[in-house]
Amino acid sequence: MTKTRVLAALIMAPAAIAAILLLPSQWLAAAAAVVLLIGLWEWLKLSGIEDTLARTTLLLLNLVPMVLMVWDRDSSLFLFQIAALVGVGWWLLALLWLKFNRFGADPDSPVRVLKLLAGTLAVIPAWAALVLIHASSEQGHLWLLTSLAVVWAADSGAYFAGRHFGRHKLAPTVSPNKTWEGLFGGLVAGLLVASAFGLGLGVPSWQLVTVGQLPWLLLVTVVVVFASVLGDLFESLLKRHAGAKDSGHIIPGHGGVLDRVDGVLAALPVFVIGKEICGL
Repeated sequence: MTKTRVLAALIMAPAAIAAILLLPSQWLAAAAAVVLLIGLWEWLKLSGIEDTLARTTLLLLNLVPMVLMVWDRDSSLFLFQIAALVGVGWWLLALLWLKFNRFGADPDSPVRVLKLLAGTLAVIPAWAALVLIHASSEQGHLWLLTSLAVVWAADSGAYFAGRHFGRHKLAPTVSPNKTWEGLFGGLVAGLLVASAFGLGLGVPSWQLVTVGQLPWLLLVTVVVVFASVLGDLFESLLKRHAGAKDSGHIIPGHGGVLDRVDGVLAALPVFVIGKEICGL
């Protein structure tokens, strides 16, 4: 399983990086929409929508605002910004849901409708934030790569730190394997990657921030890492309610697409808003 997981990662990571660096924003928006809608398909199943036709209909209903946001060029920037803000607001509410994690656990509960709405509020703002970051400037592709690299590093850092040093459970009723030690290990990894990418990895033309701006980037990174953990925990809550180990089986050794992008869903809206507030 570990070998399969590594091989899959060696294929996915270069493909994602190539798409970010080489594709124009409109094509990246289309590719990202496909990936995130697959994740939403899995979210809908975890929320209790087993019927394929019903899931397809809900998926198309979520595709419509994406198309409209791209279509309306005159107000698209404003709509993308509003979507990102809505995403941040939703993830703040998700903290409350995690506190009362038995809410909606009953598969026959009418709360299932809120899970469907939560999927929309997670996926569309994340997609909007991704497009905003990539299209923000000539270095937008590097900013997007930085934001995703921070999440990837935090995820890996949390895994290894938790595995070797984990003693204190972070959210035992939601995800028993996550620990505070893992969280802080992920935070350190995210900060290191943000520093390296922000200062250009020694390539002057890639430098995104000055030394004076670096503390602001690190502040944004701290919030982004916590947001990515929140996204991960909420997906764990959905899986616990559904009695599922993974969101799907589309990626060998990794489970479903949602298992790979759960942290990204929460991190991207936070990153783009934090970047604007701090003037990066």
